Amino acid sequence: MPETAPDTIKQIVIVGGGSAGWMTAAALSSMLPAHAVRISLVESEQIGTIGVGEATIPDIINFNAMLGIPEAEFLKATNGTFKLGIKFVNWGRLGEDYLHPFGPHGADMNGIDFHQFWLRHLEQNPSSTIEDFSLSAVAAKAGKFAMPDPNPRSVLSQLRYAYHFDATKYALFLRNYAEQRGVRRIEGKMTEVRQDPETGFIQQIELEDGSAIPGELFFDCTGFRGLLIDKALDVPFKDWSHWLPCDTAQAVACELSGDILPYTISTAKEAGWQWRIPTQHRTGNGHIYSSSLMSDDAAIDSLLKDLDGPAIGSPRKIRFRTGHRARLWEKNCVAIGLSGGFLEPLESTSLFLIQEGISKFIALYPSADLPASVRDEYNRQLVKKFEQVRDFIILHYKATERDDSPFWNHTRTMDVPDSLTQRIELFREAGRVFRYEDELFSKPSWVAVLLGQNIVPKSVDPIVGTVDRAGIARSLQSMTTAMTNAVTQMPTHRAFLEKYAWSGASA
Repeated sequence: MPETAPDTIKQIVIVGGGSAGWMTAAALSSMLPAHAVRISLVESEQIGTIGVGEATIPDIINFNAMLGIPEAEFLKATNGTFKLGIKFVNWGRLGEDYLHPFGPHGADMNGIDFHQFWLRHLEQNPSSTIEDFSLSAVAAKAGKFAMPDPNPRSVLSQLRYAYHFDATKYALFLRNYAEQRGVRRIEGKMTEVRQDPETGFIQQIELEDGSAIPGELFFDCTGFRGLLIDKALDVPFKDWSHWLPCDTAQAVACELSGDILPYTISTAKEAGWQWRIPTQHRTGNGHIYSSSLMSDDAAIDSLLKDLDGPAIGSPRKIRFRTGHRARLWEKNCVAIGLSGGFLEPLESTSLFLIQEGISKFIALYPSADLPASVRDEYNRQLVKKFEQVRDFIILHYKATERDDSPFWNHTRTMDVPDSLTQRIELFREAGRVFRYEDELFSKPSWVAVLLGQNIVPKSVDPIVGTVDRAGIARSLQSMTTAMTNAVTQMPTHRAFLEKYAWSGASA
């Protein structure tokens, strides 16, 4: 039994606001009593945030639940909508599309993955699509939505969802939450970082007005500028642009047109891709591309040409570099969000990586001496998360048959990490998929993208190869009937929103 309690951290300083800063402030203030730990967040109204409209994955539900935030209240405040998955257009071949839905495909049988039974069924039913066996996919295509049923015997228990929302409004919502719990917001622009001359630990930051903000632990939420982790602590950056060559985005909102779809759309283009994220009163759009293969003017023209409604304002250019800091926790500074690393939002993982950075820190919450073993474990876990998400995003580029532009010729033929090569080959051989080390993406996610981009296994699992096809067909028919009936009874996505969490705002 420990003889004495360790010294605790009493002053935490978060530098930068936006989603990263206010998610960090909200989470810490929900866990740490204000009388014991002083949490300060420094941000400047002069410095804009990247927030361009946000698509998320289901893990955001856990984050909001941890904070005790009522879902309907959050959706109203952020003009939020529901998201059942992502539709990928023109990624495998021009003219083709597929859906990566949240939640499972069908139901595993006798301890064997469902997709193996579907692959056996496919041998004699070539027009079958695995999306027909995902409730989230069937509902998404129908433009319907309902809440999952907690009863595991109900087909609605298979429904999984996330959100689309206004990222700027989300940051404001969390700011209000955090300030109510004692977080002190300080308006000001940081001009100087003072470090201990012997240890290099940050002692305080200084603002333009001459004031100093001391702290024992600092969070760098300054975005791509990385004012603490990069400029002050000089932590090297691990560049992944040789696998993910896009380096620029043009982002613009447009007026809503037609139904509010319960899914994100990602459309592959000549030298990158375009996103479409519907919120309650407008649609967020962005064109991500490789600036070495497409000019800014051509990228903007392509973006505006493919909007669903009139643009609101002018496109905003965002330059980025794909990769991460070699260490996301250096000395007494933790980099959260874009300061720690960036992976393009192809699978809506930006807020997830912020959330992971926060939750892993809380799980490893240190004593005041900030033990090296704790920092090392944090870095090990966060780097692993970045690598796992990286592989899944690279998969979309590598698993293409497009040869209509230099961009796709490069990604189709490029060497990829050994970890990804092994996964592709394992699936190509007999449809085998494994989930490693608590990784984010589940087996159904890998299956959806691999099959969606035309990587079809040479054979099925030998055990499934002995199962009677007629029995499989009956089971599959039963599943699709149950899903179709359930979706038929669901309200439209918009009707559900208007009853549950309509904001009434128009911007």
